[in-house]
Amino acid sequence: MKAGVELLVLITYDVATQDAAGKSRLRKVAKECVNYGQRVQNSVFECILDASQLLLLKDRLVSLINEKEDSLRFYYLGNKYQTKVEHFGTKTSYDAEGTLMI
Repeated sequence: MKAGVELLVLITYDVATQDAAGKSRLRKVAKECVNYGQRVQNSVFECILDASQLLLLKDRLVSLINEKEDSLRFYYLGNKYQTKVEHFGTKTSYDAEGTLMI
């Protein structure tokens, strides 16, 4: 990816929450994703990231999960994502490049 180019990354995760440690990991992963994007479903975030943000977020998330119990996926939809995302049903769509409300 070229420096300065932003792309849409879909991040999904499944964290085992049978114990307190898993519940803590789940909260930490979700909190980190909220810092970079918009939650579109329970464990699914859409994030617009440049190369350095992507590397930083990926490193942080991988360090938070337990790779023997949890799952983390990154889907790279690119910079022309407007033509790659189609939505139906509740939860109205949002402007991914607009201001995130905190």
